[in-house]
Order: sequence, then structure tokens, then C-alpha cells
Amino acid sequence: MERPVTEADLTFDHVPETDQSFENALAKAQRGDRLTVDDAIELLTTGTDVEGIDRRRKERVLEAADRRRAEVVGEEVTFVANLNNNVTTACNVGCLFCNFKDAAHTFERDAEVETQGFTKTPAESREIVANAVDRGIYEVCSVSGLHPGFALDDEHLEILEAHPNPKEVNFKPPAQYATDPGTYVEQIEAMSVDGVHVHSMTPEEAYHARRGTDWSYEEIYGRLEEAGLDTVPGTAAEILVDEVRDVICPGKIDTQGWLEAMEAAANVGLGLTATIMYGHVENEAHRAMHLKRVRELQDRVDGAITEFVPLSFVHQNTPLFEHDVVSGGASDDEDELMIAVSRLFLDNIEHIQSSWVKYGDEQGLKMLSCGADDFMGTILSEEITKRAGGEYGEFRSFSDYVDLVRSIGRVPVERSTDYEQRRVIDPDEPPFGPELGPKADGTPLLTREERTIPADD
Repeated sequence: MERPVTEADLTFDHVPETDQSFENALAKAQRGDRLTVDDAIELLTTGTDVEGIDRRRKERVLEAADRRRAEVVGEEVTFVANLNNNVTTACNVGCLFCNFKDAAHTFERDAEVETQGFTKTPAESREIVANAVDRGIYEVCSVSGLHPGFALDDEHLEILEAHPNPKEVNFKPPAQYATDPGTYVEQIEAMSVDGVHVHSMTPEEAYHARRGTDWSYEEIYGRLEEAGLDTVPGTAAEILVDEVRDVICPGKIDTQGWLEAMEAAANVGLGLTATIMYGHVENEAHRAMHLKRVRELQDRVDGAITEFVPLSFVHQNTPLFEHDVVSGGASDDEDELMIAVSRLFLDNIEHIQSSWVKYGDEQGLKMLSCGADDFMGTILSEEITKRAGGEYGEFRSFSDYVDLVRSIGRVPVERSTDYEQRRVIDPDEPPFGPELGPKADGTPLLTREERTIPADD
């Protein structure tokens, strides 16, 4: 039996070495010049001429990014009233950074072990979303495992059922499972209720929704848009460098495929977000290359990406950590520099998000002084980070947002998914609740009693 790969075994072609200097890179950033990959490496490392992070240099990078944030978006901190409704944890792709998934075979009717995960029917998704819309949310975000029974629509299901080698296309008939997830189109139609904004179908899910066909990504996203899809979350990006993806997610869509899917979604009129998931096996050169590929994509899609979301790797409970491929995640210094350099490098993306789910309240607020201007959303439910060992909860009320944003002297602003609608919240007029949704009237999303019920009840 081969010994598993460990952190000490990893070698990459791309390493954080440049002919640029930190001072030159910082001067370019302060002037607002378009940065190169080498510039980004110097800023992310606080200089390749020094070992580790130089704290004084780091503060200069953060100051430049915070100044740029103020110039671009001012003093507002935005957030959205949303719900996470992930359809299924069933997946057999085997990404080593993930602990959200459950082995797909455990969901089958005749499975010898009971699954620890979940699959929701379209009817269940509709009920969950409808109840949340009644409370005032106006965005539903849905990112799911790659269930082998999931097909794009009925036509795709017929193609997969007729395939001579179903295993080759990662397919098993939905009837083989205890719960039929329906099709992607059925789930999107179910969640598209009462005018809610549906934010779903990552490039990886779109890849799964076209397997076994010669359909283009435009065809996939066109059908999903007709079903009610509004915008596409640019997750599954991880690090957009294949030598990293080959280590952490070898069965997943490659860099070029991710970029093609995102561009196709924009071509059919869908809005986009983009992410980076960092702090595992990659180095600063990979992070800088990722930023360049996102910036180039934004140029090609004519500004369709509304926000960039750095996601710090949560290592606990993940195979990467359990198999000694990594010993931990990113440091606070790395988190702050990732936010800051994202702001300075991505000169064509207006909004940078700080994730309180990943960073917690204290560090999440710090990111709002490092270049970030958006503070996520209410979520109501969040399973992915929690399963990986995240510690920072599943819900954020409007009252929490007002208190947190005011604590750093900034202006709390409710916004729509696409940032086109904004409402400045008057901190002297409680109670605080959403007003931009189709059924929102300013009432808090949860009552005080509901917020104190233990999560397992």
C-alpha cells in the first residue's frame, strides 16, 4: 500500500519568487496602477526578500487597501437577507478539502449503513424557501454535492439512463436512492418562489449537469435561467492553478473548465460572483495567479462579477488535515493580506466580501478595515463550513449587523444580491429587519425566542 502524500512531499512549479521588490509593488498599488502577478506575490509575502510576514510592511499594505476601499465604495458596509438551502450532501467526487459531502452510496435504498447526510426533494426545498421569504429574505443560495442521480432536466435524465456505461458519467438512477433529488431544473423552479433571487449552480454543478452530453455551458445555463436561476456563485474555484487542483480536488472541474463555465453563464445574462479558497497546500504565487485569472475573466464578461469572496480554508475535520497533507489553515496575517491584495489587484471588481462564517466577528470586522466592504448575509442555515469544523454559527440578525458595523464607525446598509438596491439603516430606529424582499416589512427574521432555541431541537 502506498504511503499517502504529506505536506513535506509537495513540490510545485510555481513558487513565490520574483525580480520585483516590495517597495516597487507597494508604490504601484498606492498609485492605483494595474498590478502584475509579481507585484501581488510581493504584497502577499510582504516581500520575498524577508522570511515570514513583516508586520510593518503588512500594515502598509492594509492601509493602502483600506484607502482604496474608501475611494471605491465609501464607508458603507453592506449585507443581504438570505437563506442557504443546500439540496444534498451526497457526493462521490472526493475533494480533500471538503467535509460537507457524504458518500453517495450511503443514500441508496439498500445501503448497509445509514447516511449521516441529507437530500431534499424539490417540494421540501420550495417549502423551506417559501417560509424564509415569508420571514423577509430575498436571496436563496444553494450549493450541493454532486449526487449521482442528479440530472439537468428530464431530457438529460433520459440520456444518462441510456448511457452504455453509467459509471463513466457518475450516474445512478434516482429511483435507486431513498430520496429522489429531482433534477436541477426542478430544484431551481422549486426555489424560485415569490420573487426570491436564486443564487445557485456553480461551475462544478454545471459540469455535473452536462455530463454524458455534448451540450455547451451556454445550453446548460440557458435552461437554468429559464427555470428561474438569477446569478451563479463562483465557488468551486478553490485555486485556479491546476497543479494545486491536482492535489486537493483531482476529480473536480479544471481551471479552464471553471473559467469557461463562468463566461458562459455571463453570456446568457446571469450575474456572477467569484471566490478563492486559500490556506491549504498552495503558496502566494498560486494566490496571485488566481487573482489574475479572475481579473481577466471580469474583463471578458464586461463586469458581470459583482463581488470577490476570499474563503479561508477551515482545516478541522477535512481529509487534507486528517491525512497530514496540511497542518492547519491560513494565519490571521495571511487572511488580512489576502483581503487587502484582492482589493488592490482586482481593480475591476467593486466589492470584496468578509466572511464572518470563516473569520468570526472580531476578525471579520478587522477585514472591513483591510479592503473589504461587504459582510455576507443572514444565512439562516449554513452546513458546509460547520461540517468542516467552523465555529462561528449559522445566523446573523440585522440587529447584529447594525451593532457590529457601528462598532467600527461604518454605515450599515441592506443591499440586494446584485447591489443595485440599497437601504441605509438608521441605527436609532429599531427593531431591525429586512425591507428589500418581496414580503419584507422590517420585521426581524427570527423572534428572540426562536434565536434561543438550541440548534438540535
